[in-house]
Amino acid sequence: MAGRGEQPDKDQREQDERRGGEPTEDERRERESEGLRARFDKLSNALDAQRDAHRSAGTSNLGQEAPSPASMGNAMGLAFRVLSEFVAAVIVGAFIGWWIDRVAGTTPAFLIIFLLMGAAAGFWNVYRIAIKPPGSEGR
Repeated sequence: MAGRGEQPDKDQREQDERRGGEPTEDERRERESEGLRARFDKLSNALDAQRDAHRSAGTSNLGQEAPSPASMGNAMGLAFRVLSEFVAAVIVGAFIGWWIDRVAGTTPAFLIIFLLMGAAAGFWNVYRIAIKPPGSEGR
């Protein structure tokens, strides 16, 4: 048994001598993975420190505060205004076109024309609302 135990050690030494001391592929992979683990640990520690600093400063994780109910109400009011102005322009255009077609006894040509004009007017109203700076409701 002792003779068998000596054989692998002897073979290993012979292989090391043949290689000339160069590391094997497994050894290179292990060194690379150790380097990557060290980098990962360093980055994890930096992120933990940054998160702790944000928490101690009293800010949220994203650095943004939750919207207040008043600002949510203002945003919803603006959205409702935009929607109602667009829909109203399209409906008014369609009604005018339908009325002209009915009075003139024509096909739905005026309906289509005025429907498209109403959509254009609706887009123009939305654009005017969008370019208006916030807080300038009186202008």
